[in-house]
Amino acid sequence: MKRFTLPRLIGVTAILGAVLVVVVVLAMGIGATQVPVLQTLFGSSGGSPEEALRAREILLGLRLPRILLAALVGGALACSGATFQAVLRNPLADPYILGVSGGAALGAIATAAFGLDRAPGGWALRPLAAFAGSASTIFLIFLLARLRGRASNYPMLLTGVVVNAFFSALILFIITVADYTRFQQVFFWLVGNIEPPPWPTLAALAVALAGGFAVLYLLAGRMNLMSLGEEEARALGVDVNRVKRTAILVASFVTAAAVSWSGLVGFVGLMVPHAVRLIWGPDHRILLPACALGGAAFLVAADTGARTIMAPIEMPVGIITAAIGAPFFLFLFQREKGGRYFD
Repeated sequence: MKRFTLPRLIGVTAILGAVLVVVVVLAMGIGATQVPVLQTLFGSSGGSPEEALRAREILLGLRLPRILLAALVGGALACSGATFQAVLRNPLADPYILGVSGGAALGAIATAAFGLDRAPGGWALRPLAAFAGSASTIFLIFLLARLRGRASNYPMLLTGVVVNAFFSALILFIITVADYTRFQQVFFWLVGNIEPPPWPTLAALAVALAGGFAVLYLLAGRMNLMSLGEEEARALGVDVNRVKRTAILVASFVTAAAVSWSGLVGFVGLMVPHAVRLIWGPDHRILLPACALGGAAFLVAADTGARTIMAPIEMPVGIITAAIGAPFFLFLFQREKGGRYFD
């Protein structure tokens, strides 16, 4: 493991922060309607006042909130994936594959099915219900995957896949028996769809995710020790059960907050941590900030592709991430010689 230093942390975050800024600026200018970003925001776009007002509305009212939501969701899912991979010591762990995202989606859709999202304070009930769904999923996975008195990591992965399929069936059942006109957009949401949120919602989500990230970063040093093995971590004074429980609950909360507004965006939490780990190493004190910035840049780029590849028709961003992530998962599974984990 490369030695951790504050200048190295600052350098990595500065590089990825610059990449994120460039991706955001490019994404703001790309779309069915081409808008010059810098001229519109800081100068004159060269058109009439009406055209300038329309250009600013496109940038600030539609594209920027959507881009910022994609950045928050991408960073949240990447950090959650890195956390699950660390505490479960499973390189294939991912919120989507483990079923955590599916449980969060089930909770979020249940609030819409019962009309709770339209009640006073309904905007807050959806992420809370999503967290209840994701936390229940983790509890169920631990319960079902428990072998010989302890939860075995790779059976947990397989159990998560089965639980995810079951939750998907429940979601489709809810949509079928409920008022279909209220769920026309849910089918896009189920495969991951980024829509421009209201600014207060975006601010609340940013605060919630920042709090979750802060807790995970405080656990980064202990996650480094746990990645060596649970017995080794205990010998070095780490309360393994407490760290694992806290990290999984916080990662589930972060996943739920993201999924409640973006839907089931898959494989971000699998691909980004591995890519960052390959470049900058496994130290979670650097890995987690790098995943936050790298995941944000990746999902912003993926969402930009989703809304421009077939413009003016927009694809759900989950199609893009699945098209990249599924082959990546199979490659990683083969590289890890996944078959030996069924022994």
